[in-house]
Amino acid sequence: MQKVQPKILPGFMELLPSDQILFNNMIDTIRSVYEKFGFLPLDTPVIEHSEVLLAKAGGETEKQIYRFNKGDNDLSLRFDLTVPLARYVAMHYNDLVFPFKRYQMSKVFRGERPQKGRYREFYQCDIDIIGNEVLPLVYDAEIPAIIYELFKQLNFGDFVIRINNRKILNGLFSYLNLDNLSADVMRIIDKIDKIGKDNVIEEFKDMNLNEEQINTIINFITINGNNDEIICSLKQNNIDNEVYLDGVNELETVIKYIRDFGLNESNFKIDLTIARGLDYYTGTVYETNLIKYPKLGSICSGGRYENLTGYYTDQKLPGIGISIGLTRLFSQLKEEKIIESTRNSLLDVLVIPFDDTYMDYTLKVANKLRDNSFKTDVYYGNKGMKQKMKYANRLGVPYVILIGTDEVEKNVVSLKNMITGEQEIVNIDNLLDVLNK
Repeated sequence: MQKVQPKILPGFMELLPSDQILFNNMIDTIRSVYEKFGFLPLDTPVIEHSEVLLAKAGGETEKQIYRFNKGDNDLSLRFDLTVPLARYVAMHYNDLVFPFKRYQMSKVFRGERPQKGRYREFYQCDIDIIGNEVLPLVYDAEIPAIIYELFKQLNFGDFVIRINNRKILNGLFSYLNLDNLSADVMRIIDKIDKIGKDNVIEEFKDMNLNEEQINTIINFITINGNNDEIICSLKQNNIDNEVYLDGVNELETVIKYIRDFGLNESNFKIDLTIARGLDYYTGTVYETNLIKYPKLGSICSGGRYENLTGYYTDQKLPGIGISIGLTRLFSQLKEEKIIESTRNSLLDVLVIPFDDTYMDYTLKVANKLRDNSFKTDVYYGNKGMKQKMKYANRLGVPYVILIGTDEVEKNVVSLKNMITGEQEIVNIDNLLDVLNK
């Protein structure tokens, strides 16, 4: 029979067990922080009706969607977790308690050209807080508190949460008579870290902005100083625009609340270049960066939006949220050696009988360990002891229990510490105490 070459499509991540353990540990940490702040788990279908999923999609997003027909159904794979959330909230509005705080950590799919750091299938780890008609501004400060707690626990090194408010930018553009171009101008501003100030200026010229408009925007987004100094500069700009002033007041209030949450000042900073290219952000926006690894870009981003479910219901449901593209982040962290796999197994103990003559006693020991929350496996093969110990070494198991005739007759086990190499005889009644030391 002709063999089929085993392979996977480009743009899909598949890990060896040691890396999968590391990846799962990250997911577990993220989940625990989200739940610590009161977020509820949600899991939406991978496949949605295309008319629902594409209600707001267009341009490049629509080109990247995996879309297919099954019978009479026009179906698509979800390309993010926000659109399914909007559909979910609209469908279950009467059953939800608002503000509704949910997290979802699931795979999404985008049919884009695979390249370094880009995937067609990848995990997103999202949280969103949805209000009913209103959503208090203090939630805009809770989001950085969550990011702060999360990256402290993940321990990837020093980080900074960069914060801005889209109203400030929108108000500035209105003041400069650029209302019709505001979305395009913000997309260009959002690229300043990647392409530099000079290229931003050239792109503004290509849009036919005049010199005064360009200089005003550049001088504005390069305002520097500490958070209080930037707020002071924004207030002294003499920009007479209601949206602008509202945005400055919101930003000042959010900074105050962030301090009330107890964040270190070095971990959050106003950055007027943060625009977030997506049109639906309407207020506070965030990007998070590792200070020592700027080329990684934003590792956690998001912001406030005015109405999540506008395409599905007349209910006004403002929200705020963030997302971590975990698959991309994991691959980048591995490449930079910021994280490393250290375990090939999740086991605490591997029990090895000399042969199957001692299986009843072996399983008795294994059951005792499992009943007391020790992750335990048994080597059932009939290979020689050298092969069995090689198996234990390759797994990186911290403890091995050896069972033979003497152990069974004396109601003991031979316990070997695989890290130190020390081996001792332990009475089965004292085994738990020894392992818990």
